[in-house]
Amino acid sequence: MRASLLALLLSASLAPAAAAQTTIVNVEERPNPWIVGSCEIGPNAQCPNADLSFADLHGADLRGANLTGAKLVRADLRYANLNGADLTDADLDGARMTTTFINAASLHRASLKGADLSFSRGSHANFDEADLTAATLEKAELKSASFQRAKLVFTELQETKFYEVNFTGAVMQNAHTRFAIFQDAWMDGCTGCPKNWQTGETVWDAEAKERERGREATASHP
Repeated sequence: MRASLLALLLSASLAPAAAAQTTIVNVEERPNPWIVGSCEIGPNAQCPNADLSFADLHGADLRGANLTGAKLVRADLRYANLNGADLTDADLDGARMTTTFINAASLHRASLKGADLSFSRGSHANFDEADLTAATLEKAELKSASFQRAKLVFTELQETKFYEVNFTGAVMQNAHTRFAIFQDAWMDGCTGCPKNWQTGETVWDAEAKERERGREATASHP
């Protein structure tokens, strides 16, 4: 009897704690059509100069979208697909872009001050003349991207992969570059770039030598 009473009291005392730990998961699907402001969200969306500030675009499919001049201040773009999108002159200050896909996207002259692009994937993306002051690109993979004349001041670049990236004329001051990879990067005229990061020959130098050896071998064996 005493054991039963103790079990009852114990279960009663634990009930509020169990209730407090209940997790509510939002599984609501996106509306169809999905319209935010004047912009219909979807592949190849035509939303130049749209005001999408603070918009919840988490996981949005915006492949090839025209977002030139759009306002995306503090927008939630986590896991969004922006491959091939045009974000020229867009305002992305403070945007949440963790694990966003921006392969071959244009962010030319975009403002990305304080934006979080950690873990993003941006092969061949164009960041020319973009302002990435105080932005986070930690562990982003940006092979063959272009940052010509871009501003990377106080930017978090820890473990960022910059294979074959073009930093010509860029400004990289007070950036955190611990464990970042700059293999085969162009840094002509870059202020603050780690120009001595690579001591061996670049991939294009190695390829040029290989082509020359091939020509010599062909010439010696007609």
